[in-house]
Amino acid sequence: MGEYAVRRKQSVAESAAEGERGNPLASFVPLIVDAGIPMASYYLLSDGFGFSTVAALGWSSVVPALRTVWGLVGSRSVNGLALLMLIVNVVGLALSAVAGDPRLMMAKDSGVSSVVGIVILLSVRSKRPLMTAGLKPWVTKGSAAGNAAWDRLTAGSERFRRAERRFSAIWGTALLTECVVKVIGAYTVPVDTMVWLGTVLTVVAILAAMVIAGGSCAEPMEKMVGAEVAAEAERAADRGGADAGRGAPVAAAGAVAGVAG
Repeated sequence: MGEYAVRRKQSVAESAAEGERGNPLASFVPLIVDAGIPMASYYLLSDGFGFSTVAALGWSSVVPALRTVWGLVGSRSVNGLALLMLIVNVVGLALSAVAGDPRLMMAKDSGVSSVVGIVILLSVRSKRPLMTAGLKPWVTKGSAAGNAAWDRLTAGSERFRRAERRFSAIWGTALLTECVVKVIGAYTVPVDTMVWLGTVLTVVAILAAMVIAGGSCAEPMEKMVGAEVAAEAERAADRGGADAGRGAPVAAAGAVAGVAG
C-alpha cells in the first residue's frame, strides 16, 4: 500500500507538472490584444501612414470595441482592459478637436494615455486589479491546475493578494510617470527632439515595469502557484492512497467469501 501511494504521488505530480508546461508567449495574448494592438495601431497609423489623429484613434478603436462587444454577447461580462482602451480612444477623439498646436498635440496624447495609468492604479483597490488579466495567464501558464491554484491562493493567501495588487500598482505608476514626463517634455524640449524622445520614454517605462513587476511580483507568485499545485497533487495522492487502502479489506473479504462459498 505504501508503494502504491508513492507511485500515485509521483504520477499525480508528473501530470500536474506537465499541465504547468505551456507556451509562455500564449499567456501574453490577452494583454497584447486588449492593450498592445490598439496602442501600436494608433502610432502605426498616425506616424507610419500619416493618418490624422481622428482617423488613427478611430481605426485603433476597432479591436477593443469588438472585444468589448464579444465579451458582452458571448459571456455577458465586460473585458476591463479592452473597455479601458476603447474609452481612452473615445476621449482622444473628443480632445483631438481642440489640439492644433504641435506641443498641445503631444501633451494631449500623453494626457489621454495617462488615463490608462490612473485607472490601473484605481483598480488596485478592487478585488481584481486591471493588470490581472495579463498576469494570471503568465503565472498559471494557462493550465487547469494552475488556474485552480491561483483561485485558492487568491481566496486564502494575503501575501499572494498583495503581490497581485503590487503588480498593477507598479505598472500604473510607471505609465503615469511616463505620461507626466512626456507632458513636461512637450513644453520644455524642442518638438523635433520630443518626437523621438517620447518613444524612448515609452519603451523605458514599459521595460522598467516589466523588470520591476516581474521580479518582485510575477516570479514570486509563479513559485507560490507551483508550490500550491504540488501540494494539491500530494493531497490528491493521499486521498487516492486512502481510497485504495479502504478498498483492500473489502476486496479481501469478498475473496474469503468466495472461497468459503
